[in-house]
Amino acid sequence: MSSSSNWHTGWRPELIASCRLGAPLILTNLAQIALLTTNLVFIGQLGADDLAAASLAASLYQACMIFSMGLVSAVIPMLASTLGKNRHDVRGVQSILRHGLLSALLICLPIWFLLWHVEPILLLMEQDPAAARQAQQYMHSLQWALLPYLAYIVLRSFLAAMEKPLWSLLIASAAIIVNALLGYALVFGHFGLPALGVEGAGIATGLASAFMCTSMIWIIIRQPHFRRYHVFHHLTQIQGKVLWEMWKLGIPIAITFTLETMVFYAAVMMMGLIGKDELAAHAIAMQISAISYMIPLGFGQVATIRVGLAAGRMQPQSAALAGWTSYTLGVGYMCISACFLWLFPSLLVGIFLDVEDPQNLVVIALAAQFITLAALFQISDGAQAVAAGMLRGLHDTRTPMLLALLGYWVLGVPIGAFLAFKLGMGGVGIWIGLITGLSIVAVLLTLRWRHRSHRLLRERAVQQ
Repeated sequence: MSSSSNWHTGWRPELIASCRLGAPLILTNLAQIALLTTNLVFIGQLGADDLAAASLAASLYQACMIFSMGLVSAVIPMLASTLGKNRHDVRGVQSILRHGLLSALLICLPIWFLLWHVEPILLLMEQDPAAARQAQQYMHSLQWALLPYLAYIVLRSFLAAMEKPLWSLLIASAAIIVNALLGYALVFGHFGLPALGVEGAGIATGLASAFMCTSMIWIIIRQPHFRRYHVFHHLTQIQGKVLWEMWKLGIPIAITFTLETMVFYAAVMMMGLIGKDELAAHAIAMQISAISYMIPLGFGQVATIRVGLAAGRMQPQSAALAGWTSYTLGVGYMCISACFLWLFPSLLVGIFLDVEDPQNLVVIALAAQFITLAALFQISDGAQAVAAGMLRGLHDTRTPMLLALLGYWVLGVPIGAFLAFKLGMGGVGIWIGLITGLSIVAVLLTLRWRHRSHRLLRERAVQQ
């Protein structure tokens, strides 16, 4: 059978496999963003000032979380390559997961120290003192959610690489409900609990993250399909070489994630310099965009796993097919998302703020404008997320990091700052800068994948 016919007959099973694997990964991503989004929805009911302060803390927490998540995300391509070569490599799986959990702990220690001092950090960035003080109150309860969430991500990677993600789906679904109930109780003081305001929202997220982690541990210990790998045996057997290989692969992923995330945090800081109304409106638009981003991020994770498994089996055509299938799914979804954001911005704003309250009118108008602009970069955001995941499946992380640096920080942020402050375009200028940076990175990463996948096919053809 020809290469072309293989491609055409293989796309349908690949599409089914990608969707089956992608659904729980996407829901898990949505679970984490739902924890923070639910917090902002509850805090928004306390007032626009509370929402603005919480957005400062949430943005910094998300930036640190994304960096940490990028570091431990090295577990996915390492597991995929290992299981692609030998499905029954128990020692290899144990070693990868053991060092993934250690990496989660090691990265949390400096990040916890940083987040504990969020108020002086925000004051150095010339943010409003009252908002900085309230942001620290929120952060001191929120930051402890990081370690259990990262441990969950490491263990979830094992289930995903095994292509058995149903339990991740169930745990993520339950976590959304747990966080919503706890947040409702602790923010407003229901069910006999004290009304803790923003601090209660952080506590709810920490407890929900702990629930996700402990549930995953229980599943891995109890289910025979996973138990035979004895994941938690030999936890003290640390090898510097394995840890170095993981960090060598994971640090560029973490930096790439952070370069993108910090662009959005820089946008938050710039919005804070413009005014509280712009900051609150930006928080709403960014949270909505972050929710839609979880879907292509999930398909990027699918691409890492499917490409990595195929590459481990020395099947470059299957790897290329897996990558392009995830790319089509991720970008296709973002086209739909873009249309929805473009058509219904006011409806989305109403989720976060009381549209009948006259005090919110300015924020509502600005948020609707920002959401309309966010619709423009949905496709680029989806394309860069999936393309980066495709390249991680080939353990290609350094070049994507450099391309992200170029697109986001050499071009995107300076353009946004120039338009916002020099040309007087305000928040609109900042959003145009975001759109520019994302679009450039999306094009460059897609071209990089096209080059790498074609090279794999040529090398395989020569070997045959």
